Amino acid sequence: MGTWGTGPFDNDAAADFAVGLDEAGPARRVEMVREVLVRTVDATGRLADADEAVAAAALFAAQCPEGEPVDPEDGPRTPMPAFPEPLRRLAHEALARIATDPAGPAPNWVDPDDAEQWQALLTRLRAVLVPPPSTVLDVDRPA
Repeated sequence: MGTWGTGPFDNDAAADFAVGLDEAGPARRVEMVREVLVRTVDATGRLADADEAVAAAALFAAQCPEGEPVDPEDGPRTPMPAFPEPLRRLAHEALARIATDPAGPAPNWVDPDDAEQWQALLTRLRAVLVPPPSTVLDVDRPA
């Protein structure tokens, strides 16, 4: 697999994921993002979909107020549909799994500067994707 940078779409797997998203309809795009995040969170052993999960998380983060837009030259060229809010927690969990997996992509960077930049990307994405506090009110409790 080729990697040419530390961005979320700067590798062959994520670039192929972007092409697949471009070729899919809006509902299928949402499902593709959800599926790769679920596979990453539920994976046992090697995280085979880590690069795609980082790309999927970046797409969700781009829709958040603090998120950075995804460059259409690197990611999908087709606008993404609005992702449902429950994917936010799933994306955050997937990134946490990737960042802490000793056999995952994090320790595989040869250049220490690239490793640091990639970890910084994961940290920024995770910060944007922190699920908001629950706003559920306890109706049994007097105000």
